[in-house]
Amino acid sequence: LLTIDVGNTNTVLGVFDGPKLLDHWRLATDARRTADEYGLWIRQVLQWAGISAEGIKALAVSSVVPPMQFSLEQMSQRYFKVAPLFVGPGVRTGMPILYDNPREVGADRVVNAVAAYEKHHGGLIVVDFGTATTFDAVTPKGEYLGGSICPGVTISMEALFQNAAK
Repeated sequence: LLTIDVGNTNTVLGVFDGPKLLDHWRLATDARRTADEYGLWIRQVLQWAGISAEGIKALAVSSVVPPMQFSLEQMSQRYFKVAPLFVGPGVRTGMPILYDNPREVGADRVVNAVAAYEKHHGGLIVVDFGTATTFDAVTPKGEYLGGSICPGVTISMEALFQNAAK
């Protein structure tokens, strides 16, 4: 399974064999990057890691950058011969979302909560330090309660540098 988490600043990729993470990589998110650029880069890092690209039988994408969906879909079909699964509203993750409007919860936050619960099987606060810092609550029964979003560390530092005297 090739997984791709597209964030506003970075895109993180991982390859799983069942529950085992074989390797992972990070690159800058760039919505202008083409399907061929992604496909060739991913195949190169797979080869470098000793992972057969032909062994990729499924591809799942979590993205907060909608313009990248087309390129990733084309890349998946051309370079891996699989239709990608885009996590989003309507995709069953096995985690009930106890939120007023579940469609408003970002795919990144849902997959973080599912992964954290799968690893720890208990009530959790999941914190993701990205472009934004997100806090998400998961019940001991594995239900997503909701959370909050605040500026990430880099955004906060930039604002401080621009607006503080020293």
